[in-house]
Amino acid sequence: MPPTLASLVQHSALHLTVRAGEDRLRTPVRWAHASELADPVPYMEGGELLLVTATTLDAEDPEAMTAYVRRLVGAGVAGLGFAVGVNYDSVPEALVAAARAEGLPLLEVPRRTPFLAISKAVSAAIAADQYRAVTAGFEAQRELTRAALADGPAALLTRLAAHVDGWAALYDATGAVVAAAPEWAARRAARLTADVERLRERPAPASVVVGDPGHGDGAEDRVELQSLGTGRRTGGALAVGTGAALGTAERYAVHSAVALLTLTTERSRALQEAEQRLGAAVLRMLLSGQPDHARSVAGELYGGLLDAPFRLLIAEPESDTTEPGALEALSDTLEAAGARAGEAVLAVPDGERLAVLAVDGGAVVASAARLGERAVDGPDAVGGVVIGLSAPTGPIAVGGAYKQAEAALSVARRRGRALVEHEELAAGSILPLLADDAVRAFADGMLRALYEHDTKGRGDLVASLRAWLSRHGQWDAAAADLGVHRHTLRYRMRRVEEILGRSLDDPDVRMELWLSLKTTER
Repeated sequence: MPPTLASLVQHSALHLTVRAGEDRLRTPVRWAHASELADPVPYMEGGELLLVTATTLDAEDPEAMTAYVRRLVGAGVAGLGFAVGVNYDSVPEALVAAARAEGLPLLEVPRRTPFLAISKAVSAAIAADQYRAVTAGFEAQRELTRAALADGPAALLTRLAAHVDGWAALYDATGAVVAAAPEWAARRAARLTADVERLRERPAPASVVVGDPGHGDGAEDRVELQSLGTGRRTGGALAVGTGAALGTAERYAVHSAVALLTLTTERSRALQEAEQRLGAAVLRMLLSGQPDHARSVAGELYGGLLDAPFRLLIAEPESDTTEPGALEALSDTLEAAGARAGEAVLAVPDGERLAVLAVDGGAVVASAARLGERAVDGPDAVGGVVIGLSAPTGPIAVGGAYKQAEAALSVARRRGRALVEHEELAAGSILPLLADDAVRAFADGMLRALYEHDTKGRGDLVASLRAWLSRHGQWDAAAADLGVHRHTLRYRMRRVEEILGRSLDDPDVRMELWLSLKTTER
């Protein structure tokens, strides 16, 4: 620890005597500085032991000494050393009284002790403390490295928590807590996900200090968050919680942990890129109808995935203005969900798309479904992407599943949805699939003349056409629905043909008219 006033008083070669502030001798001393200025405060940084002989001070004036001591206390001076036998034979009572009143430690310096000796003692103690801190930091670095190499990040966090006398937690690229030490720290770390999210928005390396008022006992941790990574995308974050600011040795330990975890993250990213190349080859084989070859290439890496029903997901940026990296963020989110659940997942960049194979009913598909609900909070929050999800499939039918996902993706775009599943297309009416601007424009153009005719009060052609089509061209049934004679209905249908210039005998025309009526129902 750094030198304190107490350690200087106990120094056998200095012979210092405490005249005031006996209860504050544990105050650390950052430096020893001699100054005879009447107001040395502008030149102080705080934490100094100020040494004076009172050459320019009226140390016997109570009012002057009260003002002088108050200025020193306000500047954060650690203590005042007063040399006797130079200008004053003893420490004036006015100065002693002012120091006691303001709680400023006052040390009497005998004539035989030069200020230089005190400065040397402080400097030597500071140097020794720094040497101890650096040595402890290097030892911590060795311990953390051994722990990381032998047992991985979890062991590293355990050693780091012990070194800082606090707790440590590791967040993945999505901001979710993946490890913590001690175990109880996971709950505390989870409360900081919003702070981690803000940190991830800044280019790495970045850090921020936050408080965690969550003990339940009124205490508050000082939590330091450090990003992991070397570029625009962070590979995760490290949280270190302590009861006070980090010392030099603790700072060394934290920096070592950040470096080791960053190396692990970058190595994982390199492995991830290699896996993506392998995954791309596996996907191409599946799409070309070679499931056996795909299984052989996948080996143990993706083999379990191909043995069970899975779904194929295709994602694209929502628009040209979507933030760069949105697909990468989606890939990180889905892979992190798979890692937390112990599920294999195959995520492959496919041009401006992302193709993903994931276990049907598993955590990855569930994470994608939450994205479809436009979730904006938590580790599954990813925006700016549109997703199409196939029905459950197997290795021999991946080509069909890809087409299903593409169709669902197209519908998601038309509907302004974040995600559409193929099941939505296969069940229910086809009409919602036609609800886009192009189809509406076609329907409006086809029926406009009929609506204009009816608006002018010259008949009810639209209602008659709808009734006739709904009865599959049965005159009597349609006329009964309308409450008119069948000859009246026949006349109206001839007027429809004349106005549209289309024959109702043509089944394609009847189909187009029916769909147009359903699309433009008013």
